[in-house]
Amino acid sequence: MEPEFLYDLLQLPKGVEPPAEEELSQGGKKKYLPPTSRKDPKFEELQKVLMEWINATLLPEHIVVRSLEEDMFDGLILHHLFQRLAALKLEAEDIALTATSQKHKLTVVLEAVNRSLQLEERQAKWSVETIFNKDLLSTLHLLVALAKRFQPDLSLPTNVQVEVITIE
Repeated sequence: MEPEFLYDLLQLPKGVEPPAEEELSQGGKKKYLPPTSRKDPKFEELQKVLMEWINATLLPEHIVVRSLEEDMFDGLILHHLFQRLAALKLEAEDIALTATSQKHKLTVVLEAVNRSLQLEERQAKWSVETIFNKDLLSTLHLLVALAKRFQPDLSLPTNVQVEVITIE
């Protein structure tokens, strides 16, 4: 066999991202969405509707979301979104540059969100850690809860289900 052909056999199929190398803490869990779940039409539609809603809500502030995973994790956009939706001012720094300050900001925002939704932290399907670690499912649960609370007439796709792989 040609060496190049052997190399090709060792590659992941096109469109499949390799899982990030990371060490899980003792008893830790990590969730992954396989490509088939990410490409589910209802799942894609849910993300699209939520992004359009966020972008329309934050248009006066000239904020544009392009990726729910990448744009929501540090709390900045969630901070602006929640303040606009709830019509209140949160005591958190506007720009958080370090991971520690980003987590602090996200903590302040999520505590306010949970109070507004009348949820205890353990009831929420999201946490500071999952949002900060760019867990798309947690981010979607959070955004759907905000949309249902503050814009109940938003037309969200129904019965969205995805396969989740949990690594322990």
